[in-house]
Amino acid sequence: MKIRMDWRFPSRCLLALVVLFLAGAGAQAQQGCTGVSPSTTGSVTWTPQWCQEFNGAQGSPDTTVWSFDLGNGGFGNNELETYCGPPGFAGNPSKCPSTFSTSTSNAYIDGTGHLVVQAISNDAGTTWTSGRMKTQGLQDFQYGRIEARIQLPDTTNQGLWPAFWSLGSNIAIVKWPACGETDIMEVWSPAVPNIPGPGPSGNKSTLHTTATDGSGLQPNGSFTFLPGQANDTTFHTYGMIWSANMQQFYIDDPLHPYYIATASDLSSGDTWPFNAKFFLLTNIAVGGTLGGTPSGLTPNPGVMTFDYVRQYQAAAVPAPALGTPPAITVKAGATSGNSSTFIPSLTSGTGFVYFSCSTDAPKASCLISTTEPLNKYVINSSAPAPESVTVSVMTKSNAASANLVPLTFLFNPKTRVWLPIAIAGFLVSMVFGHIQRRRSQAWLLNCALIAGLILMGAGTPSCGGGSSNTQVTPPGNNGTTPGSYTVTVYAFTESNVGDGTSGSADAHVAIPLTVN
Repeated sequence: MKIRMDWRFPSRCLLALVVLFLAGAGAQAQQGCTGVSPSTTGSVTWTPQWCQEFNGAQGSPDTTVWSFDLGNGGFGNNELETYCGPPGFAGNPSKCPSTFSTSTSNAYIDGTGHLVVQAISNDAGTTWTSGRMKTQGLQDFQYGRIEARIQLPDTTNQGLWPAFWSLGSNIAIVKWPACGETDIMEVWSPAVPNIPGPGPSGNKSTLHTTATDGSGLQPNGSFTFLPGQANDTTFHTYGMIWSANMQQFYIDDPLHPYYIATASDLSSGDTWPFNAKFFLLTNIAVGGTLGGTPSGLTPNPGVMTFDYVRQYQAAAVPAPALGTPPAITVKAGATSGNSSTFIPSLTSGTGFVYFSCSTDAPKASCLISTTEPLNKYVINSSAPAPESVTVSVMTKSNAASANLVPLTFLFNPKTRVWLPIAIAGFLVSMVFGHIQRRRSQAWLLNCALIAGLILMGAGTPSCGGGSSNTQVTPPGNNGTTPGSYTVTVYAFTESNVGDGTSGSADAHVAIPLTVN
């Protein structure tokens, strides 16, 4: 049986595939970074990797890029709003709009290159709806320069709490706050009792970890705009330069961060969760812990407008040259003379470098301190004068604890033989003294007997053919054992995308350590 081929069908299929391919390419370009140029800070080149430019037609945000938190559960902060997805979004609460309108939708593309997120009350402030967008499950981020250009709502009066932030992608397994949270932009009213916010004149940046919990790492990052500037009157760029063990926060100028947090800023026992993958969020909360109490003075709608959200990755920058720092010689337990200071050689314009250290000396630790005012664990490659790094070693004293009887006496082999005999003689004499009712004489006899037996034992040669000078070594103390060791200093540049361990450092140097 012959089958006649109609060549019009495959040609039409091919044409359709081409059209679909071009449409898909256009959609990808819309989601991607086509037309976004690389960015340069100093001598560091940043290539755009993920871009949301919001250049589409007016309508709902792209749900292949953004997901939405929904509902009115308070989200751990006693918030008042109900979060809504776009009209028709699966799971939307009943009070969310069912049809698209720029006056009722809580998140939409405005058709002129912006994303609008807005908090709205349709009953004079009694109830509110708002938007909370996230890339969870759709796009994870790890390191790079992450920034958004945003104009905020007016937060002079209480009620609104806008934010641009990130959460650890493992939050479903490692619960908050252990998963980590980074607040890049967070603003609320200065009129909020107990915890006044920056309002229109500034910004807060905070890291949340297991130990820092809800209050976040202290001190957090505070930024104040220059006179005449504000966050609600024009767009500003809120960003973070994120690398292994270090996060730098900036507004408008990534070359000059106002706050730097590092793994060394955490307290002992806390964990730095920021060397793993995170997802991005943005929202306007209403009321709650920091939002305060809404009133007739609260903007309605409260509008937050995005020009773009981007992630850049840095080209690898030259590793610092650490040279040959001075060796350290210290007596165990000493708190002076236990450090080494040196000036690393950094390529100018390559940003900030984070330093950490370790030592193989037993019962010892080390600590980094730099001359950089922003953070004592980093140095700035563009500082007016070269900055120094000091590594200090803390050892534990080897001084033996005070004893009523010297340890060398107790562990002398002769003493170990004659001391029990002396004690037995003491007990016998006590019994004898009791029987004779002459205790005063018995005590004199006891002392004389003990002294005589000990002296006799000390002057008697050891048995078994051993040397009369044989000693049993007393147990070691709990200090740092004298010897030769090493302190190693590690350097991590802002282009480091490793796991944060010592083996992933960009450079390291071993400093000889002698403990006496």
